[in-house]
Amino acid sequence: MKQPSVREEKAIVLDFLPHGYPLDMRPLHMKSAIAQAIGKDHFILLELVPKKGIFLQPHEEVYMGEGKRDKIHHIIGKILLDKLTRTAVIGLDKVVKELVEIDEKRFVEFFNKAQPINTRRHQLELLPGIGKKHMWEILEQRQIKEFESFEDIKKRVKLMPDPERAIIKRILVELAGEDKYKFFVSA
Repeated sequence: MKQPSVREEKAIVLDFLPHGYPLDMRPLHMKSAIAQAIGKDHFILLELVPKKGIFLQPHEEVYMGEGKRDKIHHIIGKILLDKLTRTAVIGLDKVVKELVEIDEKRFVEFFNKAQPINTRRHQLELLPGIGKKHMWEILEQRQIKEFESFEDIKKRVKLMPDPERAIIKRILVELAGEDKYKFFVSA
């Protein structure tokens, strides 16, 4: 059964190309401005077309949901990580870090609710820097009391790599399509 498609309401602009892509050989009057952005909730990489006369800034939040859009004319669609401009790629890590910080509770909840994938592997082990030893310690600690913050995880799990950085790295792995499992990035 096909899962319903996930829609982003808001996105953060990673790069803005006021004259479209430089390698697009069409005449200038046929090109439109393009914004490359990442969705705030599901980390979907998108190509957006702003309304005429609108200039977007990297790091700017734009609304692209169902209602009235102030700046975005339409969404071209999803874009792959390897199609991002250099500017967009450079800003991606910082934007993902900010989005994780803003919604820390959601990502801490992952540590509290993560489940086994199969008899040999656990979701927690797919976070960079977390192996069996850390996984077992996280599972023990969350049975005592659920984690409340990234700081709480670091305090209660000995020699734990930075849990926030592990989440950020995992999101970047999912964006790159390097793993079939998706916990944070919607397909």
